[in-house]
Amino acid sequence: MADKKKKRNPEPADRSAADYYKLKTDAVERLVNTENAPEVPEAELNRYRSKKKFHIPAWLKITFVKFWFAGAVCYFFLWGLGMYLQGIELMIVLAIGLGVVTDLLTNRFLRRFEPSEGAYDKWMMVTTRKFWSIFLNVIYAGVLLYCVFRTYYGINVFMGVDPNVGHTEEESMLGVEPILFGLFYLGFDMLLVFMRNTIKKIFRDAEKKAIGGK
Repeated sequence: MADKKKKRNPEPADRSAADYYKLKTDAVERLVNTENAPEVPEAELNRYRSKKKFHIPAWLKITFVKFWFAGAVCYFFLWGLGMYLQGIELMIVLAIGLGVVTDLLTNRFLRRFEPSEGAYDKWMMVTTRKFWSIFLNVIYAGVLLYCVFRTYYGINVFMGVDPNVGHTEEESMLGVEPILFGLFYLGFDMLLVFMRNTIKKIFRDAEKKAIGGK
């Protein structure tokens, strides 16, 4: 018939799935290897990236962990053993408790969540991972503990209350409790760690200059 339409050639029925996916992978490969592709702004890429609703900075998480563990040791050791131990004995036990908790809990907790190995070493005074690091942390805890109690003593003297003399309830003596203790302990810890990092940076810069000058 004259008006009979010319039939299109149908696709081969035996076209395999391997040929189909081969065409797809070739297209992807050409797209990836395309040269002179237009540069996409970072702001445009961020629109398609998954966004977290709320991001807590690393420094805030680290300082909170240090503060919390110090306050917990004050609660369980100082308040718990204060009825049985006094004076230097209580301070020794407290220093041991703080050092052991720092080595076995605080530092290990931070290392577990650091983005790369050694990334959080700048937040620790004792960065070695040997078994004897616990003894160094106990000594360091003793130094921090001395600074904390000298701070309590200084504040009470400034307030006109002698901590060495008995006081009445009407006198406003600043007592030791976990929250303020944890803040004082954290403050001195961060101060000494900052001083350590600054000294290391000075020596590192001096070494670079010495090597560069040769």
